[in-house]
Amino acid sequence: MFLSWMQLTIDTTMLSCEAQSVILTRLSKIALGRCSHDESLLMVTEKLSAFAEAAAIITTGGTAHHVVKGYRRKVRANVQRLGC
Repeated sequence: MFLSWMQLTIDTTMLSCEAQSVILTRLSKIALGRCSHDESLLMVTEKLSAFAEAAAIITTGGTAHHVVKGYRRKVRANVQRLGC
């Protein structure tokens, strides 16, 4: 049980660090005028789809671990795409 909580803590901490790098990159591009309309639209639609996916996981009996893993997968894809 303790190891399960520790793993969730580590995954959540990593998610927050990875998300901050994506946020920094996106805000920097916006401030420098290098952010396309498609990227701005993607920022919003990604959040809506991630929320819907997390809600579906929880309602079907998933755990917080599954939700965090799903978010990390999406954020890591952004890190790769944006070159953070």
